[in-house]
Amino acid sequence: MIEYLARNKQHSELYLTQFGTEECAPGHSYGPAVRNHYLLHYILDGEGIFEAGGHQYRLGKGQGFLICPDAVTYYQADKVNPWVYGWVGFNGPLAEMLLKQAGLSMASPILHYKRDDQISGYLQLMMESKEYQKARETRLTGLLHLMLSDLVEHSPAAPSLHKESRAEIYVEQARDFIELNFAQKITIEDLARFIGLNRSYLCSLFKQQMNISLQDYLVRFRIGKACEMMGNAELSIGDISRSVGYNDPLLFSKIFKKIKGISPKQYRTETEHP
Repeated sequence: MIEYLARNKQHSELYLTQFGTEECAPGHSYGPAVRNHYLLHYILDGEGIFEAGGHQYRLGKGQGFLICPDAVTYYQADKVNPWVYGWVGFNGPLAEMLLKQAGLSMASPILHYKRDDQISGYLQLMMESKEYQKARETRLTGLLHLMLSDLVEHSPAAPSLHKESRAEIYVEQARDFIELNFAQKITIEDLARFIGLNRSYLCSLFKQQMNISLQDYLVRFRIGKACEMMGNAELSIGDISRSVGYNDPLLFSKIFKKIKGISPKQYRTETEHP
């Protein structure tokens, strides 16, 4: 059974192109051929061979293989004990990154996952998703995310991060946290706790990467958002103050003037369009 899906414009970062299951006939084969998307096969029973990059792999239940876009591959079911497999085809800018986190790539295409029946469960839920008429694409995308997150979580070969790239990830997490929570009364301690780092260490990393202290970044981000809100005449200065995390409008005005050189009221007047 196979189902092909139209290009998902709503979830363009990661989207399904097809999925299905097949109980292969003895010796059934495909290729050599190339695909224009990622195709991940998971073996539910039986065995067979997979060829890619000049290597041949004999695989069985609880294993799988990844076909990458534009890679020449060949696979064949065993003639005595042919495999039964399920597969998902997918693509999008997030696909390569998530697969790498799961230890899968063109150079390392073999999946080992024998801990439970989660993958077959996700495939079953995908096949049952036809009952969803309004939100099927969202449900299918969610199931794909769940499947890949499970592979990442339990990958025995997830690549280690270099010190520099780890620092970049921590800084990016800090910036994302601020972007999502600047309207709350958050502190640097809250941010460090969320990321799981010592406050001083995080502040040092951030200053090193961004050339600005974490506290200054938070303040300037809030003031920048406040400036964007000034054009909304329905919002008072007090409304804007509370909307960017300052419950005290006087404190907000003091900080605003320190950053912008003028008061919020003056800023609003000077930036009003005639």
